Amino acid sequence: MPSPVPDLDQMDAAALKQLFREREAELNKLRAEHQQLAQEMAATQEILVRREQMLAGQQDEIRFKDTRIAQLTHEIAALKRYRFGKKGEQLSGVQGTLLEEAVDEDIGAIETELELLAGVPLATRTTRQAKRRPMPDHLPRIEYRHEPEYTTCHCGCQLQRIGEEVSEKLDFIPGVLQVERHVRGKWVCKQCQTLTQAPVAAHVIDKGLPSTGLLAHVLVAKYADHLPLYRQESIFERAGMKLARSTLADWVGTCGVHLQPLADALRQVILAHRVVHADETPVQMLKPGTKKTHRAYLWAYAPGVFEPLKAVVYDFTEGRAGEHARSFLGDWQGSLICDDYSGYKACFTRGMTEIGCMAHARRKFFELHASNKSQLAEQALHYIGQLYEVERQVKELTSDDRRRLRQEKAKPLAHALHGWMLAQRQRVPDGSATAKALDYSLKRWTALTRYLDDGQLPIDNNHIEQQIRPIAIGRNNWLFTGSLRAGKRAAAIMTLVQSARLNGHDPYAYLKDVLTRLPTQPASRIGELLPHNWTPQSIH
Repeated sequence: MPSPVPDLDQMDAAALKQLFREREAELNKLRAEHQQLAQEMAATQEILVRREQMLAGQQDEIRFKDTRIAQLTHEIAALKRYRFGKKGEQLSGVQGTLLEEAVDEDIGAIETELELLAGVPLATRTTRQAKRRPMPDHLPRIEYRHEPEYTTCHCGCQLQRIGEEVSEKLDFIPGVLQVERHVRGKWVCKQCQTLTQAPVAAHVIDKGLPSTGLLAHVLVAKYADHLPLYRQESIFERAGMKLARSTLADWVGTCGVHLQPLADALRQVILAHRVVHADETPVQMLKPGTKKTHRAYLWAYAPGVFEPLKAVVYDFTEGRAGEHARSFLGDWQGSLICDDYSGYKACFTRGMTEIGCMAHARRKFFELHASNKSQLAEQALHYIGQLYEVERQVKELTSDDRRRLRQEKAKPLAHALHGWMLAQRQRVPDGSATAKALDYSLKRWTALTRYLDDGQLPIDNNHIEQQIRPIAIGRNNWLFTGSLRAGKRAAAIMTLVQSARLNGHDPYAYLKDVLTRLPTQPASRIGELLPHNWTPQSIH
């Protein structure tokens, strides 16, 4: 209740002062309470705004997941219709076998993605495989025992061992199948009946048949040694265990989903460098439901050969349009080393700097000389060879020293070569093979010679062509990829395999360790598993 209104006429000066002080104190108290209420209201409003933002974010995530689940459900239904549909609509022979492998891998990958989108914890996922047959008795077994770290109960009593659980995983040491036998002892406290047992280690394929060693072998055999799954099936059968292609394909698809974040992270690492190589090579792709192939492309990107990072990232696309390169590079701005393919041209209007490939220029004259023993081509090869001789001298130098020596030795040679080409071009008729070889270099001369002024730039794009070569070799074995999804999965796994090789790692040892650690690796520390950062841990 408000204080009664006093009769001011009846109060002396001292009483008035006291009253004033009391009213002032009440006013200050009211002000403080008002300020506190205002702060509480502001805090409440902030909480409400945050909750609304969180709710909106959750709703966006739910909509994204629902849309993605619908897309994946439609895709897997189409794949299953093809895989288990009328045999007359499918391909036969080796092509049919390879396509079935790709379809089975895609189905396995999509099922894994659906599980991840549904938020099913790794430890509680149920295996998609039917109840498996017991492992053959003739296979050697290596037993690993897992016991609790402490055998004293929290109540102070000594635990008593009452039994054990045994699980078996099929392992593969190249050339030899064996069984990993994991024994987890059961310990109980007789007083409080507490059961203690070593936890089950997380696994990429929970409750599945394969060990991480076997998974790594299948991936390396398929993507590094270019052995299709139907060939691996025969190899495993000879080693003593029949593994259906559909089972192998399911493993490959699941591993591809789990390894994709590593390839994505490596892409970001490469684009943090200012010098990048790029190249592309055709790959035949066959879509399920058709019996025709069309030309798709596998692109390769790597940091400059003089950059400290040793890595390569592959990107699979359905075509060769320049938009694919622009999509991969995003808003990156740096020096892009590439050939004269027009698809890269739009990149150079977005802040990237074009760096030409002297090896491509040299190749034009080499082909000219090989076809008709052209003396002009022979002279051009001699001049270009002098530029490469300088590169051999500066290869191991620092960036500054490399630039200094290039300015001193290579720049005068390049200037003389340019003048010679201009003079020769005036003497040959337009449209001739010689004119085309000269025009290739003259039209790109600025891009071809930018390396002279920057010690971090290489003279050519040979480094990335070397990373493309394994793909060209593999094409002879796997003929084509069965789908866009299969191509992207192959690109991701080959990214990790080839980058491991570049860093001096055995791809099998690398993938085995990574697949072992992935299920428990925090997303914030995924960079530790990238090939250039990888340090092997002690594993079974």
